Amino acid sequence: MKYKALIEQGKKLDIEIDVNSVMRCQGRICVPDVPELKRMILEEGRRSNLSIHPGVTKMYQDLKKM
Repeated sequence: MKYKALIEQGKKLDIEIDVNSVMRCQGRICVPDVPELKRMILEEGRRSNLSIHPGVTKMYQDLKKM
């Protein structure tokens, strides 16, 4: 919240807030240090049809099926 306030005050930071209210630092999404939120994000990524597992062609195979 302190970064959001600084941005709203017009301070120049490496952090920006996009049109969807997503905070990014150098193009990367910033996730608050909330363990439950981080767990939910990781679980959703693992369940996604577009998830990637190193050394496996899962994403290609999933896209091919679609």
